[in-house]
Amino acid sequence: MTDTLHRTNTTAVILAAGLGTRMKSQLPKALHRLGNRPMINHLIETARHVFDNIIVVVGPDMPQLEKAVHPYKTLVQTERLGTAHAANIARDYFGTGDVAILYADNPLITAETMRNLLNARHNNATLGLLGMRPVNPGKYGRIVEENGRVKRIVEYKDATEQERQIGLCNAGVMCAHADDFRQWLSSVKNNNAQQEFYLTDVVAMAASQGNVQCIEAPESELAGINSRSELAQAEATLQHRLRQQALDNGVTLVAPETVFFSTDTVIEPDVVIEPNVFFGPKVTVKTGAIIRAFSHLEGATVHQEAVIGPYARLRPGSVCEAHSHVGNFVELKNTHLGEGAKANHLTYLGDASIGKETNIGAGTITCNYDGVFKHQTSIGERSFIGSDAILVAPVTIGDDTLIAAGSVITENVSTGDMAFGRARQTVKAGRGLEMKQNLKAKKEQN
Repeated sequence: MTDTLHRTNTTAVILAAGLGTRMKSQLPKALHRLGNRPMINHLIETARHVFDNIIVVVGPDMPQLEKAVHPYKTLVQTERLGTAHAANIARDYFGTGDVAILYADNPLITAETMRNLLNARHNNATLGLLGMRPVNPGKYGRIVEENGRVKRIVEYKDATEQERQIGLCNAGVMCAHADDFRQWLSSVKNNNAQQEFYLTDVVAMAASQGNVQCIEAPESELAGINSRSELAQAEATLQHRLRQQALDNGVTLVAPETVFFSTDTVIEPDVVIEPNVFFGPKVTVKTGAIIRAFSHLEGATVHQEAVIGPYARLRPGSVCEAHSHVGNFVELKNTHLGEGAKANHLTYLGDASIGKETNIGAGTITCNYDGVFKHQTSIGERSFIGSDAILVAPVTIGDDTLIAAGSVITENVSTGDMAFGRARQTVKAGRGLEMKQNLKAKKEQN
């Protein structure tokens, strides 16, 4: 046993070689998403604030996973022979300090819990491990204690009926000095029901050499994800955290349980979010903005006191400046809506720049795609775009312009001009009533 505790050069080894078999998925388990982020990236984001080094052990033929964890070091477990085997692959990268073994399918462990695990080592524990008391212990490994001290962990498949009644369950995560881990891992055998090398076997080895300390944390934080059902439960846990964080930061959520955040969503204080709003990745909402009910935002920035929705959709690249309005059934994509500009009804604005205080009438469409290329529409300040206008890009419309309702605009419009792009109206006296009567008579004959 190593006597000297190292407070620096700590290493987190993340085991991520698992397949998505029980998820009925061809995607590696670690890449399934929570809060619009792969679960392994949740764990890395937390671990990097606690540990000096991060190593990820992946399975063979997992290039997507290796890309997702870049720039962190990856090692390949070519044969899946158990968790101790996977950890042992990283032994040359343990360093000279404490090492924690983490699991990619435990993505919601908090930084506080990770620090508590390290602190167990600094409190003279030979080995620290995480445990929980789930409502339904199921097939978790059980932590066996004698006289209040941890002695070993028994896997469910190898446990006796008496051992299966133990409520304290193993969460898999443990921490010890690098030299101790190397020694224990080299001694693990595969004489068990699965003929695998279990990392949990090191607990008994550690207990024979010194003190093993169990750090308990809530089930919601430590529960593993091995199925779509468990993934959904973890998503619910994460969303609860994100909603509570928003509330604590001064955001009003009218119906918190109906709002869904991404992990990277940024909401400033004094924002009001109405029910049934979804935030995709890369959204920032500034102070005083209102996001009204049933809106969907992704890759967008909403500035101070802008109003979005209800039933609005902001797609990637959209920026709504201060005091702008995006109303019901309006969609923006890669569009900059200027300060005080409004698009309040039934409108699509794609690849467009809208000047400040410009009003976009109901039913307006920027025709930005010609089937091959995307084109830009530029509209100046204080302009009025009449209802049902079709703006065929590329096109530039100047400041203080007026576009007549129902126009198809294919050419640039200069500052201060008024543009019509529609056929002249023709009226045929009495013809409307005549046609109605003829059609009614025809229907009666049938």
